[in-house]
Amino acid sequence: MASLTAHARVDMDAVAAILRDVAATEIMPRFRNLQSSDIREKNPGDLVTVADEASERVLTARLRDLLPGSIVVGEEACAADPALVRHLAHAAEPAWIIDPVDGTHNFAHGKPVFGLLLALSQGGQAKAGWIYDPVGDRMAMVEVGEGAWMAGQRLTAKPAAPIPQMQGSLSTKFFPPEERQRLDKLRPHFADTYRLFCAAHDYLNLLTGIGQFAMYNRIMPWDHAAGTLAYAEAGGHVAKFDGTPYRAADVDGGLLMAPDLVTWTGLRDFIFPEI
Repeated sequence: MASLTAHARVDMDAVAAILRDVAATEIMPRFRNLQSSDIREKNPGDLVTVADEASERVLTARLRDLLPGSIVVGEEACAADPALVRHLAHAAEPAWIIDPVDGTHNFAHGKPVFGLLLALSQGGQAKAGWIYDPVGDRMAMVEVGEGAWMAGQRLTAKPAAPIPQMQGSLSTKFFPPEERQRLDKLRPHFADTYRLFCAAHDYLNLLTGIGQFAMYNRIMPWDHAAGTLAYAEAGGHVAKFDGTPYRAADVDGGLLMAPDLVTWTGLRDFIFPEI
């Protein structure tokens, strides 16, 4: 997948190579090799490691060099200055949206369920995206109108099924306690629900036929800009809980994904009958 994106003239494979290189030099050498001083809490229960910070620092420099005039909105930079995320909604210049280590809690505890998420957006809309699993060396890439691809194969959303036969990610972590309890009681109605605590792997599951749906309450751009574009280009239906379209600049309203609109509507009505 070596085409150039018309909107910003970015070589998709060159970006993928940068992600692989940064993972090899900044992330994987630190996996299962962190000291306690290498891990801290940004907020209660929200970890960051030296690998997150190093990965974002190097990606920021290399992506700016690759696309002069672009801006970067990274998870760790936004943790230091939350106002940065607001630039995405109206930025005329291309914006890189970086999650330098998605699944940091897993990474910090030696679990091989983490990845890198990267999107290129303009005017609040994702135009291209990359999802990389460095442990499995799996790279999904997507461009608007060009489909989602992995290892030369076009990716397709798994077809719809009745709710008792569906499996997917039911992420209840960021709901209020009472709502979380209500949602968790719905799990037995599905064939399987999983909680990977890693959006990169959730999206790879959707793109490779393991998952058929995903639901999130917290929708920060670095977690979802690349994956939602990829799933939509694979034929899936992506919308906020109220049915309105998702944009890469959105930070609230929840997010639900399913193979098609009919399935999405039935799933939304089952999960949130009050909407």
